[in-house]
Amino acid sequence: MTHLRKIMLEELQRRHYSEATTQRYIRLVERFAQHFHCSPDRLGTRHIREYQAQLFTVQKLSPGSVTNHLCALRFFYIQTLKKPWSIADTPIPRNATVYPPFSVRKKWPNSSMRLTHHSSNYPHDPLCHRCSGRGVDSLEGQRH
Repeated sequence: MTHLRKIMLEELQRRHYSEATTQRYIRLVERFAQHFHCSPDRLGTRHIREYQAQLFTVQKLSPGSVTNHLCALRFFYIQTLKKPWSIADTPIPRNATVYPPFSVRKKWPNSSMRLTHHSSNYPHDPLCHRCSGRGVDSLEGQRH
């Protein structure tokens, strides 16, 4: 076990990270180092940015997977190496937000509230077959 791996493992355990997260973070930092054939403590922001782009373009990873890689690297650089980390230089990728279908009705626990078509969170969907592209104003504020 290398000195850096041992320090990172101790830091993860000290913060009570789960065993799965601990193993994943160590594996992801290891992959980062293998990609550049260099110890990760010798790599910097430029390498992280290049690696992030490669994860999207070559490996075709999802935004969530790339975020996992960045979280592992951020932990390594901040907690293990005690180096600064700039969010501006290594932004977390945007996830495509997936909303539930509007026709789904779900009773919320301990409440009489329901998620319905055109609830206050989703006033109008131009692609909705029930709206047929009309705005809420043309429906006279009615929900359907």
